[in-house]
Amino acid sequence: MLMIPLAILVAYGLGFVWFLRLTGESPDVPDRADAIAVLTGGPERIETGLRLLLAGHAPILLVSGIGGKATMQELARRAAVDATALTGRVFLGHTATTTRTNAVETAQFVAAHRVHTLIVVTAGYHMPRALRELGRALPEVLLHPAPVLPGRGAARTPSWRLLTEEYTKWLVALAGLSGYGPSHAS
Repeated sequence: MLMIPLAILVAYGLGFVWFLRLTGESPDVPDRADAIAVLTGGPERIETGLRLLLAGHAPILLVSGIGGKATMQELARRAAVDATALTGRVFLGHTATTTRTNAVETAQFVAAHRVHTLIVVTAGYHMPRALRELGRALPEVLLHPAPVLPGRGAARTPSWRLLTEEYTKWLVALAGLSGYGPSHAS
């Protein structure tokens, strides 16, 4: 009788090791894509997205789940970039409050702008779940991860608790159950 719980625990542990490997990957960002989507919720995400935009990796950018009354001027100041260079190129999404609703908000943006290739910016630990949710909402769009990893800018190494929580949320998303349960921000 002890074998089944032990097998589940071992599978969870091995899966967690795999997840940690995924969260530390730093794939090459394509030279050019149709758009960039930044999923908010942590340090350096918006700044990374704006740097990619200004470096010419895409012509437009969505900041999904910005919340509050954040303005383009505030974001530009925080990223130390000229707000006029962003005019007409950066779109602020104010409705998303979860990773799943980030995907819905991004899908609306993608449809409105005829996007076929998308650079996704979020924290490295959040990227596996973000790609899963976005992939489900955008099956025809090629997604390119651009993770914000610890040690870059203001990004900090996530705690074991945060990693464990994110791993569990990723498993729920893999099972297609992320639309159930309480809403949490990414």
